[in-house]
Amino acid sequence: MNILKLIQDIEKADPEVYGRLDSRRAAFKNISGFSKKIAVAAVPLALGSLFTKAYGQSNNAIVDTLQFALTLEYLEDEFYRLGLASSTAVAAANRPVIEQISKHEAAHVKFLQDTLRSLNATPVPKPTFDFSAGGAFADWNTNPATFLALAQAFEDTGVRAYKGQAGNLIASSAVLTAALQIHSVEARHAAEIRKIRGLKSWITGNERGAGMPAPTQAVYNGEEVTTQATVNIASGGISVGAASEAFDEPLEKQAVLDIANLFIVQPR
Repeated sequence: MNILKLIQDIEKADPEVYGRLDSRRAAFKNISGFSKKIAVAAVPLALGSLFTKAYGQSNNAIVDTLQFALTLEYLEDEFYRLGLASSTAVAAANRPVIEQISKHEAAHVKFLQDTLRSLNATPVPKPTFDFSAGGAFADWNTNPATFLALAQAFEDTGVRAYKGQAGNLIASSAVLTAALQIHSVEARHAAEIRKIRGLKSWITGNERGAGMPAPTQAVYNGEEVTTQATVNIASGGISVGAASEAFDEPLEKQAVLDIANLFIVQPR
């Protein structure tokens, strides 16, 4: 496998996210000596584990993955749309950011629907959502703090969910490229929401962050991993916290569905 070419292809898919100077990339540049070598050594092993999923893939596997992604995008699209329709859910200072994120989510929904139709599949219908999660977040559309906490949980979930499903799309380079682009947009959403809330742009360990309600902990469980492709990144002077921050851990499909189902009204 030509790792350098693969990275170049990903860069072409989303030049903005790779061209900008962000703190996480700067942190990698500052890693020196043995720790940097083992971090780089883990890259081909990690990518190789992804590419093994491509063998034996069917069109059904791609369709199932896109239907799963569409359900998540329905959730985010509806959340931001209803939040903006409320007079009190979004603070005035944050409204331009939320409006832009809302436009992105609507575009993601349309793109996934169009892609599914191009594959001769009928897009899964939009579920009925209850963003109060049965009362756990009763003030989600009246309290800006609760709205932002849920926004963070949804965006952080989206980042991990797309990463978890990337291996299922490798058989179609066009679909994978588009999914990578959506993933990078979700990552930027997450970083912006976390920044508004006064947090780091990325996750440390499995910390959900100040002000995040306990029911959101499932979004962050598993992020404390410091070993990548059998290599322990937390060595050579790199702290456990910093090592966990270097990678977003994928969420398996069922874990994502368990989170999403908290906000989906199940048929009676």
